[in-house]
This record gives sequence, structure tokens and C-alpha cells, in this order.
Amino acid sequence: MSERHETEVATVAGVAVDTRHWIDGKRVTSLATFTDTSPIDDVPLAEIARGGAAEAALAVDAARAAFPAWAATSREERARILHAIADGVEKRIEELSAVETADNGALLRSHRRGVIPRVAHNFRFFADWLLTLGHDDFETRGHTNHVSWDPAGVCALITPWNAPLMLATWKVAPALAAGNTVVLKPAEWSPLTASLLADIAAEAGLPAGVLNVVQGYGEEVGAALVSDPRVARISFTGSVPTARHIAGAAAANLVPVSLELGGKSPLLVFADSDLELAVELAVGQYDNAGQVCLAGTRLLVESSVAEEFTQRFVAKAAALRQSDPRDETTDIGPTIHAEHVARVDGFVQRALASGARAVIGGGPNTELGGLYYRPTLLTDVASDAEIVTEEVFGPVLTLQTFDTEEEAVALANGTRFGLAATLVTGDQERARRVTGQLVAGTVWVNCFFVRDLRAPFGGSRQSGVGREGGTWSFDFYCDVKNTVTAPRGWQHHG
Repeated sequence: MSERHETEVATVAGVAVDTRHWIDGKRVTSLATFTDTSPIDDVPLAEIARGGAAEAALAVDAARAAFPAWAATSREERARILHAIADGVEKRIEELSAVETADNGALLRSHRRGVIPRVAHNFRFFADWLLTLGHDDFETRGHTNHVSWDPAGVCALITPWNAPLMLATWKVAPALAAGNTVVLKPAEWSPLTASLLADIAAEAGLPAGVLNVVQGYGEEVGAALVSDPRVARISFTGSVPTARHIAGAAAANLVPVSLELGGKSPLLVFADSDLELAVELAVGQYDNAGQVCLAGTRLLVESSVAEEFTQRFVAKAAALRQSDPRDETTDIGPTIHAEHVARVDGFVQRALASGARAVIGGGPNTELGGLYYRPTLLTDVASDAEIVTEEVFGPVLTLQTFDTEEEAVALANGTRFGLAATLVTGDQERARRVTGQLVAGTVWVNCFFVRDLRAPFGGSRQSGVGREGGTWSFDFYCDVKNTVTAPRGWQHHG
């Protein structure tokens, strides 16, 4: 590894993206690289610096050195810089959207209208929340208790490929607001916007070493990062198997972890529901080619309306247009990577071989090439079938029926996951009863994907550990301290 002064830049969607790491306010290269390809056409976009243990250590060194000054920076100044980063994001929405779409294949219109604006909102929200963060003092036998949130230190943040910049800043923004320094490891399948974020943060005046971006594979740079005893917090979004490795490494050093993991969420449709709404919500689960951890991929429909629901679903799904995600009229784009397409198709083909029936879809859209998978709905699946119990993370839904509320709840809670659940019903009492019994970190009733950053977010069971959002984020990224002061013992002067 060596630091170079010449520019190493890839042009992606007309935007210059530096392909090196960002460590201590400087661009740093590695001896090795890896190829980043676009899921749109499987064409290489850039050769990315491939970090390892040395780069991880260098980034932690920089973050450690920068921590005392950043932790001592006033809340107001930290908030000001975070707002300046948000300003920088908003100025580059078009560029960030174009690069993100080229890199991960999600719809360009979604990036422009919602996802990248949310990136800016992440920074603004946590900047503003920081300025109101507090707890009323309380008395104990005349003694005063004062609660404060102290910066914890270096945070290792490992982020996924399905919404790269938005999910990275969901972690980066509160960690920085709390007064911590950060080493961000973006997913190797979609690393480009993390590099642009480093540029934006530097332009906003974030001091060198406060945010570092190290690229590479999880088993190389990621493993080195999470096992470093100098790291004070680890936040990870991704798969359960990877989370087990991270939790083991963190346990060795007793480092707190926040894990947002897989989901196999149910979408329950009762006979008393607005069926058109239910169908709209169900077809909406194909968003981002099904590569959404929260997606309600298990459609659980009351038997008496199942036939009508299925007919309406098929008709609405048939109207979806699968094509190039840069086209404004496209509804479903490609799957992230050839390896992932093979994984998704493996689930589907094993299900079909076991007796499942494909109502729609059932394989790749070969007219568009190997990276586009047809929206798929499978029926005739057993409750313990792999396709029902394991996360596919593609445009693949299953449909099961139920006859009673109790059966619906049992089916909904019948996996090892508990990230989210969606309930469609016209009965408020039923909504209260059922939501009270569902095992999930988030439950939506007659809606989907409504997210408020003030609310706690995380999963139950094997869908995660911990909650983030609002004050919960600061509880994780800080050492929460209680100071108890006696009413006497003060020296009086003068």
C-alpha cells in the first residue's frame, strides 16, 4: 500500500469518482484492486482499491487521532458541519443518483425523487436531534441526577449494496453527530457513492480523520476492522451469517454492536380489507427488484378472498415494466450481480422442483440479459419450505392462505426472522389484536415503508440486535452517563 498524488479516477455516468480509499483526509491506494461492474449491463465501471488489514489499521489510526478534537467540538459546530454535508448532497443529487443507479441498478427516478434526498435528510435530522438531545434531571433524596451522552470513540460501519448511500448515512450521520469518528466500509458490489460522500464531507469542512472510507471485501478489510480492539462501536447491515462473524469478533473485545439483518416479512390480507389497497401494497413489494430487507415477501391471504386477490395481483403485476433503470418508465430494474441472480434463481428452481407453482415469473428475463429476474409469485408452498423460511432478496413472493386470525398470526410468526410485518384490514380492533401478537421491529397497518427517523428501527429474533433512530441512535453511538450530585459539600468562596 502506498499513497499516490496522481489522480486515479473513473468516469461513471459522466461523473468523476475517485477509486481510492479516503483516509485521514487523503486519497490512499492499495496494491490490489477489484472490479466494480454495473448490474444494468454487466459492464465494468471501475477498478477499486482493495483494502486489507493494513488499510483498516491505517483508517483506525486516523480516526483515533481525530477523535479527541471532534469529540470536544461543540454540538452546534458538529450540527453546522452536518448541515453543510446535507447541502453538498443536495447540490449533487443528479450526480449521486446517476452514479448510484449505474452502480446498484435501482431506479434512477427513485434515486432522484426519494432515496438521495433522504441522504441529505439523514444528516439534517441527526444534526437537529443532537441540539435537542437531553433528559430532564431528576431527584433522589435531594441529590440531582443528570443524564448525558458522551462520544464513544471510533465507529466501524459496514453497509449493504441495496441502498448504498442512504443506508450508509443512516449510520454515518448519527455517529458523527454524537461526536464519534468513523471508518466506513461500503459493500464491494456498490462502493462508488461512498467515495463521493468523502469528497462532499471534506468540502463541507469535516476535519481530516473524522470520516474515513475503506473499500474492499468483507473477509479482508471488514474482518480486520471489526476485530480491531481500538474500535468502540460496530454497526452492520447485511446477512445473518456475516453478522455471526462480526458478533464473534466484537465479543472478543466486548464491543457493542448494532445489527440490522435479514427479513422474511409477512403481508397479511384479511377478507375485510380494501382489496385494491392490499393488491397495490403486495405488488409494491417488487420495488428495487425485491432487494429490500423490509419487503413483505410472504403474502398471507384469507381464503375467502384469495382467488380474487390473486387475479387482481396478476393483472396489476402484468402492468409492471421491467427494463433499464435509467428509463423513467421502468418499474423494475436488474438484480445487483450475476452471483446474486444465481442465488435467487436457485431458491425458485428448488421450490418449483418441490411442488411449488409459479403463478407469474419463475426465472430470469432472458430478453433483457442475465441480470434481470422476472417478478415471481409462487403458490402451493408448505409452511416449512425453504422458499417460505429463508430470505431470497429478489423479486420473489409466495402466497399462502389462512382461515382464522389465529392461523394468520401463526403463519406470520413462523420464521426465525422478525424485521417487519404489514397488515391490511378494515377492522381497527383486529388491527390492534393482530399487531400486538406479531413478532417484528416495525409493523405497518394499511400502508408500507412509511419511515420516520424519530422512530426506533431494528429487528427481532434473527433479524437483528438493537434499535437505531432518534434518541435510540445516540444511545448506541454514545456512552450514556448519569452524574449524581449531592446538595452539600460545596466550598463557598468570597
